[in-house]
Amino acid sequence: MRAADIMTPDVIYAAPDTPLAELVRLMLENDVSGVPIVEDGRVVGMVSEGDLLRRAELGIETRPLRWLELLTSSDRLAADYAKSHGRKASEIMTRDAAIVDAATPITEVAHLLEARHIKRVPVTRDGRLVGIVTRRNLLQALATSLAVPPADPDDRTIRDAFYAELQRQAWATPSSINAVVTDRVVHLWGVAPDETVRQAIVVVAENVPGVRAVEDHMDHPRVFDPLDRPNWPSPARP
Repeated sequence: MRAADIMTPDVIYAAPDTPLAELVRLMLENDVSGVPIVEDGRVVGMVSEGDLLRRAELGIETRPLRWLELLTSSDRLAADYAKSHGRKASEIMTRDAAIVDAATPITEVAHLLEARHIKRVPVTRDGRLVGIVTRRNLLQALATSLAVPPADPDDRTIRDAFYAELQRQAWATPSSINAVVTDRVVHLWGVAPDETVRQAIVVVAENVPGVRAVEDHMDHPRVFDPLDRPNWPSPARP
C-alpha cells in the first residue's frame, strides 16, 4: 500500500498569516493535534501541539540557563523566542516539516514517523497538498489487513514460506529447526539456543499465511556442567 491508499484526504490546514487564536480553534474544533501550513497549495510548515506547549501566555516558554544561553547561537535563541511569542502561523510553525509523496510506500511512512518522532505527515502530489497520514491511519490500515481472511495454502507451501522467512533473518539458524506441517498446523522440532530465539521462531510460524496453529516442541541446548558429574569411574592409578 501507498500513502495515498491510507491518507485522510480532507486536510485541515491553515495559511501562514493565520492568527494564533484561529490555529488553536482549528485544532480544538476539528480534534486534530497538528495542521499543515499551506501557501499556494504547497506545504511550507507544520504547527503541532508541541509547537504550542511552550507559550509565554502560559508562563512556560523555554528559556535556557544563563551559562547554556551563552553557548547557544543567537539564531537558535531568536527562533525559540519567536515560537513562544509568535502571533501567527508563520512565526510558530516548524519549517523543515517532513512531507511524503502520495506514492510513498506505507513502510517508509511508518519509518519516517518513528525516526522523526512525529505523529503525522502531509502527503503531496506534484508538490501540492492532497492529504495527511497519521499514526491512527497506520493503525487503521493494520486493523484492515488483520481482518482480511488468509488464503488456504497447502502444507508444503506453508512449510516453504516458513523456511524462506527464516532464511531472511540474521538471528535464525534454519538447519537447527525441523518444521512439520499437517493440516496447516506447524509443529516445530529442533533446538532453540535461547528463549528469545524460540519465541521469534514461533512468531515466524504464526505469521505464515494460512497457518491455523503452531505447536512448539523445540528443546533448549544442553549445557555441560562440570560439577554435575555422574558416577564416573576413578582414573586408574599406576
